[in-house]
Amino acid sequence: WCKRAKAYLTEKGIAFESVDVSSDEKAQKEMIDKSGQMGVPVMEVKNVLMVGFDRDAYKKALEDAGVSSQKN
Repeated sequence: WCKRAKAYLTEKGIAFESVDVSSDEKAQKEMIDKSGQMGVPVMEVKNVLMVGFDRDAYKKALEDAGVSSQKN
């Protein structure tokens, strides 16, 4: 699911930061503190946190946040 999320954002030309929580304990703790779980991927857009990958939910969150894609 992480690969699909990254591919979607890349396809849309949207810049993102990728963090591997399996090898970064600080990031892992931060993710658990924010989301309350260890599910991945986690996407945060303008303080909206989403766990898992759902293309339509990503699109809506990005649109609601005013993040425009560079590609259609």
